[in-house]
Amino acid sequence: MNDQKNTILFIVLSAVILIGWNLLFGFPGQKPAPPQATPPGTTTPAPTPTPTPTEPPVKQLTREEALEQSPRVRIETPRLGGSIALKGGRIDDLTLTQYRETVDPKSPPIVLLSPFGSPHPFYADFGWSPASGTSVKGPDANTLWTQEGSGPLTVDHPVTLTHDNGEGLVFRRTISVDDKYMFTVKDEVANKGSAPVVLHPFALISRQGTPQVQGYSSVLHEGMIGVLGDRLQEESYSDLEKKKVNEFKGTQGWLGITDKYWGATLIPDPASKFNGRFLFGQLGGIKTYQADFFLEPVTVAPGSSAAASTRLFAGAKEVSIVDGYKNALGIDRFDRLIDWGWFYFITKPLFLAIDWTYHLVGNFGIAILIVTVFVKILFFPLANKSYASMAKMKAVQPEMVAIRERYADDKMKQQQAMMELYKKEKINPVAGCLPILIQIPVFFALYKVLFVTIEMRHAPFFGWIQDLSAPDPTTVFNLFGLIPWDPSQVPLIGAFLMLGVWPLIMGVTMWVQMKLNPPPPDPTQQIIFDWMPVIFTFMLAGFSAGLVIYWAWNNTLSVIQQSVIMRRHGAKIELFDNVKNTGTKLKNFFRNLFTKKKSDASVSGSS
Repeated sequence: MNDQKNTILFIVLSAVILIGWNLLFGFPGQKPAPPQATPPGTTTPAPTPTPTPTEPPVKQLTREEALEQSPRVRIETPRLGGSIALKGGRIDDLTLTQYRETVDPKSPPIVLLSPFGSPHPFYADFGWSPASGTSVKGPDANTLWTQEGSGPLTVDHPVTLTHDNGEGLVFRRTISVDDKYMFTVKDEVANKGSAPVVLHPFALISRQGTPQVQGYSSVLHEGMIGVLGDRLQEESYSDLEKKKVNEFKGTQGWLGITDKYWGATLIPDPASKFNGRFLFGQLGGIKTYQADFFLEPVTVAPGSSAAASTRLFAGAKEVSIVDGYKNALGIDRFDRLIDWGWFYFITKPLFLAIDWTYHLVGNFGIAILIVTVFVKILFFPLANKSYASMAKMKAVQPEMVAIRERYADDKMKQQQAMMELYKKEKINPVAGCLPILIQIPVFFALYKVLFVTIEMRHAPFFGWIQDLSAPDPTTVFNLFGLIPWDPSQVPLIGAFLMLGVWPLIMGVTMWVQMKLNPPPPDPTQQIIFDWMPVIFTFMLAGFSAGLVIYWAWNNTLSVIQQSVIMRRHGAKIELFDNVKNTGTKLKNFFRNLFTKKKSDASVSGSS
C-alpha cells in the first residue's frame, strides 16, 4: 500500500513540476534636463521626461509612412542599411542586413531602429541642452538640418549636418560609421553672437512601447543596461516602470537598451564626466523607456566654439565585435552587453572554445560534440575516482544487504555498520554524485551560450535541425509531421508535447546510463530512478536542440566511460541484466493487463 502511495505521489509531483516549468517558462526622446543646483542633503527631483498624460495620442503610422515624414540621408555599409532623418538629425532607421527574421534566407532583414510615429519607435538623438534658466534656442525634434555636400553615409564618407538658429548659434553635426556597428557623432556649436551661452552636451536612446521579451528573466536580461559608476547596471522594463527614473554619475562607462541578440548603447567620451539616467514615462498612454546622459556644462564665449563626441553602438551583439570594441576603444566592461550570467568564468570560455572549434570544422553542432569530449577529458580524474568508488560499492553490495537485514530494526547500528564498511573498503558513499554535480555548471553554461549568443542563432546541425538555438521542431505526437496537427497549441501542456527525435534520443541515453547501475534496494528510490528519464525527456523537449544534443552525447560518453572504469575494477556491469529485468516487468505488466481485460469481458458476457 505504501509503495502504491509513493508511486501516486511521485507521479503527481512530476506533473506539477512539468506544468510549473511550462508556466515559468515611446514617447519622442526628450533632451535630458540639466542638473539642478540643490541644497546639501536634499535629493534632485526626478525630471519629467514626457508630456503630460492629457496630451493627445500620437497618430499611428506605418513604418514607411513615418520614414516619409522627413527628408533623409541613406546609410550604406557592409552590415547596415537605413537612413538619418534630417528632421531632428536623428539616427532612427537601421536594418541589420546580414541577419534575417527566420532561417529562410529570403525573409526580411532585422529592423533595429525605427522613427517616432512608426509602430515600434526606437532611435538615438544627440545635441545640446540649454542650461537651466536660459532661453537659448537649440535644435529639437522638429529642426530641419541641412546636409553639407551629398551622398549616403558610408564607411569612407561621413555625413555633416548644419543648422543656424538665427540667433547667433551655428550647430554642426558630423556622423561617421565603421564597417561594423559603431557610429561616432561629433556635435559642434559656434557662437557668432555677442553674449556667452551655457549648454550641456547630451545623447539619448528612446524606445516607445514595451517590446516583446523572451520571458526568461532569470536567465536573460532585456531592457536598460550600462556600466555606470562602479558597477554593471541592469534594469528590466517592469522595474523601471516602478522606479520611473534611475540616475547615475561617472567618468567612464556606457548605457543603453539591450535585446536578446541586438543592442543600442551610448558611449560618452571617456575623459568627460557625465550624468546618466534610465527614464520611464508615457505619451498618449504609450509606455516609453529612455537611456540618456548629459555632460558637464560648456560655456561658449562670443566668437568661440565647443565640441562634444559620442559613440553609438547599434547592431548585433557578436562576441568578437563586442570584445573588439571593448579592447580597442577601452570601453569598460563592454563585453557584459552580452548576458553571460553569473557563471561568466565558465560560460564565456566555453563559448570561445566552441567558436574556435567551429571555425575548424564549420558546424556548431559538431563543435559542441568535440568540446564535450574535451570537457570529459578535463574532468576525467575526478570522474575516474567517482566511478571507481561506485564500482567498489557494487562489489560490497552483498555485505550492504546483509547489514540491512541484520540490523533491520535498529537504524542507528545499521548506519554505524555501513560507515565501518565504507571506511574499511575506502569507499566514498557520495562519490557517485560527483559526475552529476560536475555536469550542472557546464550544462547551465552551455544553456546560456545557446540561449544568448547570436552566433548560435539559426546555426544548423544536420537533417531537420536547422537552428541549434531553437527546440527540435519534430514531435512524436503527430508522428513527426505525418499527421497535420500542431500539438504545441494544446493549452498548458502544449510545450511538453513537442517531443522530438533528439529529446527521445536523450531520454534513451539517460535511461541506459541509469540502468548501468544496480537497482536501489528502496522501492521509492527505484520508482524515482525509473521515472527520472521520462521526466527529463519531457522537460528538455522545449530546450534548444543544441543543448539536447549535448546532453544525449554526454550521456553516451558517460556510459562508455563508466563501463570501462567499472570493468577495470572488476565490478559487474548491470546494464544488460537491468534491461532484461525491465523487459520482463513490462511483459508481465501487459500480460496481467490483458488477462484482467479478458477476465472482465468474460464476467460481463456471462451476466
